[in-house]
Amino acid sequence: MAKALVLGSGICGSAMAMMLARDGHDVTVVERDGAQVPASVEEAVEKWERPGVAQFRQAHYMHARFRHTLEAELPDMVDALVRSGARRYDPVAEFLPPTIEDRAPRNGDDRYVTITGRRPMLESVFATAVVNEPNVDVRRGTKVSELLCGPEAVSGVPNVVGVRTENGDEFRADIAIDAMGRGSKLTEWIGAMGARPPEEQAEDCGYTYYGRYFRGDLPKQIGPALSAHGTISILTLPGDSDSWMVVIFMASGDMPLKTLRRKEVWEKVLLAHPSKAHWLDGEAVGDVDTMSGIMDRRRGFVVDGKPVVTGLLPVADAWACTNPSFGRGVSLGMWHAQELRHFLRQADGDPAENAIEWNARTAATHLPWYDAQIAMDRARVREMDALRMGEEPPPPAPDDIVAQMQQAFFTAVEHDADVFRAFLDVMGCLATPEELLARPGMFEKVIAASAGREPTRFPGPNRQELLELVGA
Repeated sequence: MAKALVLGSGICGSAMAMMLARDGHDVTVVERDGAQVPASVEEAVEKWERPGVAQFRQAHYMHARFRHTLEAELPDMVDALVRSGARRYDPVAEFLPPTIEDRAPRNGDDRYVTITGRRPMLESVFATAVVNEPNVDVRRGTKVSELLCGPEAVSGVPNVVGVRTENGDEFRADIAIDAMGRGSKLTEWIGAMGARPPEEQAEDCGYTYYGRYFRGDLPKQIGPALSAHGTISILTLPGDSDSWMVVIFMASGDMPLKTLRRKEVWEKVLLAHPSKAHWLDGEAVGDVDTMSGIMDRRRGFVVDGKPVVTGLLPVADAWACTNPSFGRGVSLGMWHAQELRHFLRQADGDPAENAIEWNARTAATHLPWYDAQIAMDRARVREMDALRMGEEPPPPAPDDIVAQMQQAFFTAVEHDADVFRAFLDVMGCLATPEELLARPGMFEKVIAASAGREPTRFPGPNRQELLELVGA
């Protein structure tokens, strides 16, 4: 079997390494962060530093796709996570709207159940497992400085055969995987060789996040976990063991709301929203964590039908990343790793064909998720900006069928049991909205359940009241 090199040992990188090792490959994992993996979950949560993962301390939620992938590819990791406190979470039980009359459980509802927890817990479990995985050599604190290239498979295109570190060490492999996440340096390294860079689409998602952890008895969800409240949105997520996290986020240009970084202001704003205020009923852990400047970014490694690099394939956030408000990053990234495992099992060894085919497969399975997230980000930021200026957000244009159907779908979720489960398919990263609407009768159900109705709006302060709460 082949020698494989995985760049990055986050959750998806570690999972990728274990999958490849279990397929018989000799795997080396190179990780720039040098801190050793903590001996306990508590130490990981309280002390572990991962400067290479900007969102390490922010809220995370693993969707059903995450559990499905682990059960299929790394079933022992499900048990390892549960032993470390990961929470089994049932969205049907937690989110079924009170306005739906058909409340009977159904065969197949267990497909929506997930296991989730805080990022430090999740990553520490994977980091411990990958170190103990046979045929995997993990090199932490190893900073890559450049790519090593061998004979070209395509004229003028670098063919990667390994990497060189800042210390001058070399790691060679038959196949390399970029699992470096949002901070991937691959574009920079390719550019340093004078090669054509990947095609990149990037924009600031437009949000600033203010999140805080709590401990205690997990509060009940009232309404959706992610809810829009005028010029802010509120996200309430379960963590592992007895933990949870609440995030308030707003448009980054909304300067008066920057005082949300102060915990007394943050608490006042949450208390002013009756459907969310009870999420304060626990022991607060630490201060308010702030995050901004998050990029929605996608990289195309095949340009004009020609790969920009061969011998190295991107996975998860190294290929595309979006804002974390929907919590899809790790779940879609794990699925991407699963797809790459199966792809490499049948790949014919031709570096050029592999690069082109992997790019095509990724576009078919994952690009729709990226495009949908970008559209929702832009629409929500436009709505926030309009409300901030004292204007009513414009309704969907008569010829914008997609936006109209999205609005109808979110209304119908509250009134039809089938549409509600379809919504969980989308939120669980199990099916795209386009796939759902293609199901027989689903389009008609959405139209019928949304006719003459508006989505529920939960009580809370208006813009002027919000400004008074934050001291503006």
